[in-house]
Amino acid sequence: MSETTTETAARPYPDQWPRESATPVVERYHSAVRALAAQKLAESGKSWEEAVEAGVLLPTPEELEKIEADLLAEGYKFDVSATISLKEEPDKYKPLAGIADSGEQDSDEQGRPIVGTGDNVFKAPADVTGIARYISDVDKVMEMLTGGVPENTVAIIDDSGGTLTAPILGDFTAVVCMGGTVRSHLGILTREYDVPCLMNAELDGLADGDEVTVEYSKPAADAYADAEAAAEHRARIIKVS
Repeated sequence: MSETTTETAARPYPDQWPRESATPVVERYHSAVRALAAQKLAESGKSWEEAVEAGVLLPTPEELEKIEADLLAEGYKFDVSATISLKEEPDKYKPLAGIADSGEQDSDEQGRPIVGTGDNVFKAPADVTGIARYISDVDKVMEMLTGGVPENTVAIIDDSGGTLTAPILGDFTAVVCMGGTVRSHLGILTREYDVPCLMNAELDGLADGDEVTVEYSKPAADAYADAEAAAEHRARIIKVS
């Protein structure tokens, strides 16, 4: 079967701006939605424009629930974007991987271990040195809300649902988030609060309480850069002590 035929079989109608799906789960879900829209279009007897205007292509809640149920039944699971999702519906989501500690961290020019990298949301006037403090649940947020955020806190947030920290976000010295992108809501909020932030961070050997220097003075990440170009511009997280 030719490549064109294979794509036509997988996609009931061509995308105007086709691009590769980020994960197999996304491709499986989107393919099911496309197939449903194609079925509704054929059954409507209308042109594409007429069907869109009439709203006949819109999936019902029941149809979306069936797509999700079929996907889960095939063994797929969703990536977690907020830890509350995993707590409430563990059967739907992949477990969190936790913080890696390979013991094989690279070193910077001064011989200090590089314990992570991330995409810089905006260019700060200077790098930031502070204490890494993990903030992963509402209880921790409430503790800091009532007792105050410790000075020089570089908040380590484990997912893009970290917007739960909004009530204390302005009190952080800086933020490192292990999920999302520079276009995520948390990235938008940190820009508004003028709090330096890395998104989509990968950590290796960073422990709660470590003193770190983060390269927030690097240029902001390009949200549209390809993977190779983006990797070259990642800001480093360097363990000081």
